[in-house]
Amino acid sequence: MSARTVLFIAEPQSVAAVFPTLKEAGLQAGLADNLNGALGFIRKSHPCLIFCRPTLQGFDAMALLEQAQKIDGFPPVVIFTANGNAEEATRFLGNGARDYWVEPLVWDKIRLVLPPEPADRPNPDAPRSATPQGHRAPAASQASGASSAPGRFHIIGRHDAVLRVLALARQVARSRATVLISGESGTGKEMFARYLHHNSDRTDKPFVAINCAALPEHLLESELFGHEKGAFTGAISRKLGKFELAHGGTMLLDEITEMDLGLQAKLLRVLQESEFDRVGGVETVSVDVRVLATTNRDIENVVREGKFRQDLFYRLNVIPLKLPSLTERGDDVTLLAEFFVNKFCATYGLGQLAFTESAKQWLMDYDWPGNVRELQNLMERAVLLAGTGPIQTRHFLMGDEQWTPDDLAGVSADQKAASEAAPPASMDEALSVMPLHEMEKRLILKSLEETTGNRTRAAELLGISVRTLRNKLNEYKLQGIDV
Repeated sequence: MSARTVLFIAEPQSVAAVFPTLKEAGLQAGLADNLNGALGFIRKSHPCLIFCRPTLQGFDAMALLEQAQKIDGFPPVVIFTANGNAEEATRFLGNGARDYWVEPLVWDKIRLVLPPEPADRPNPDAPRSATPQGHRAPAASQASGASSAPGRFHIIGRHDAVLRVLALARQVARSRATVLISGESGTGKEMFARYLHHNSDRTDKPFVAINCAALPEHLLESELFGHEKGAFTGAISRKLGKFELAHGGTMLLDEITEMDLGLQAKLLRVLQESEFDRVGGVETVSVDVRVLATTNRDIENVVREGKFRQDLFYRLNVIPLKLPSLTERGDDVTLLAEFFVNKFCATYGLGQLAFTESAKQWLMDYDWPGNVRELQNLMERAVLLAGTGPIQTRHFLMGDEQWTPDDLAGVSADQKAASEAAPPASMDEALSVMPLHEMEKRLILKSLEETTGNRTRAAELLGISVRTLRNKLNEYKLQGIDV
C-alpha cells in the first residue's frame, strides 16, 4: 500500500519544517495555495488529513469546509493559525473543522489527529450518503489485543488487566455516559479518554481537554464557562469557555479532584442540565457535551474528607475505568519498550535496535514509579545513547551500570574530531569564507526554521520589517531557493 498523504493549504514556509518528520513517519506531504488546487489534489491523491491556514492570501477556508459537507469521504480539516481566538475557533468548529490549533505545527500533535488507515479508501467524488447526521459507521478494529484504534490513539497491551479496560471502553464509547478514568500518574488516562472520543459518534467533533490542577479557581471558572466583557478587571471582551468550544464533542476534565468545591457545584449543573452561565453573564448557554474526567487520587477517600462533592462523584462515576499500573501489566513492559524504541528509532533516523537479555530483565525487575510515561522517556534516552545498539542496561542511566573504557574512548575520539574542525581564528577569516549576503541569507532562513515559518515572528527576531523579510524571500525564490 502506498504511503498516506497529508495536505497542507498554506504558505510553504509556514509548514516546510514539519515535512521531514512526516517523511520519517512514512507519510507524504502535499501543498496547495488555493481552493481549486486543493480540491484537485484531493481528487487525485486522496489525502487522509488536511491542515488549512485561514490567513493564506486569496483563500477562503470556509469555502473548503462547505465542500467537505457536500462530498462523502472528504478528509478531516484542521485549522491552524498564528494568532487564534475563541470566536474564530467556534466559527470554524461549528462549520465542520476537525480541530483548531495555534501554531507551531509539531509532529506530537499531528500524530494524534491522523485518522486510522482504512482497508478501502472512499472516493471523494462520490455523493454524500443518506446516513443521518451524527451517526457514523463503527470504527475498524484489530483482532489482536496488542494495539487498538490503529493509526491514531494506540493502546498497546496484551495483559488481561488492559484488555478488560479496553473492552469496557469500547462498549460505552458510543454512549453519552460520563466516564471517570482513575489510575496512577503516567498510566495513560488522557490516552484512554482520546480513545473513547475516537470510538464514539462524536469523533468528527471537538475534543477539548483542560487540567483542573493548573489554574486557580477564578481562572478555571472563566476557562470552563467563559466570561462577558467587563465581568472582572482585564475582561476586555467576551470569551467563550471550553464547554462552548466542545459543543457537540467531548470535554476532558483532567485531575478533577483538584477542582474547588464552589466550582464543583457549577460543574454539577452542567452535567445535570447541560447549561451554564458565563462569568458576568445573564443569558443561559445550552451545550451538548460528553464529559470525561480523570484523577490520580483515591476519589472516594477525597469525598470522605469532604474535599469533593458526593453528588458530583456519583454523577461522574457512571462508568468507572480503573487503569492498572505498569508493574501490574507483566510482559506488557517489554512490549511497550519495543514499541517506543521503534518509534524513536524512526524519529531519529536510526536502524532497528534490540535489547540485550540483561536489559530485558532489568525492564521487568524495575518498579516503574512513573509508569508508561517514565518508560517512554527512558526508551528515548536509551535509543540516543545506544546509537547502533544493542540497548544495554547502562544506556538507561539509572545508576546500575557504568560507562566502560571503550565508551569513554569513543567520546574522546569524537571530541578530537570536533576539535580538528575548529572555527576560524578571527572575524576577518570568517568574513573571508562567508560573504555578507550569504550570512544574511542563512540568518533569515534560520529564523524561519526556528519560528516554524512564521514571518512576523521571524522578522521580529531579525529586527526588520515583515515587508523587508518578504522582499528578501522573493529574491531567494528567484534564485531557485525553496522558501
